[in-house]
Amino acid sequence: MPNSKTYLNVPYAEKDAAKTLGARWDPTMKKWYVPAGKDIASFAKWQVATDFQSTHSRPTAASSPINNNGAFTHPSIENFVAYSGTQPPWD
Repeated sequence: MPNSKTYLNVPYAEKDAAKTLGARWDPTMKKWYVPAGKDIASFAKWQVATDFQSTHSRPTAASSPINNNGAFTHPSIENFVAYSGTQPPWD
């Protein structure tokens, strides 16, 4: 049994089913979770592929969205560069 919250990916249409099984809503994270001490086996269909801790860890060099010149790039749009704040976006 888990010692902390286990966050779930529960579609809105299935929230009542998750709640019936004992899932709780975390308003800060805006996610459903299994409370500590509750068996998570019943929630297998909604379990996140990676736990919360690993989704908030620092990216590795291979997976980093920061390119060689230090600009953030969106990983799924090849030429996208986020606004850096140093120049007006309309120039």
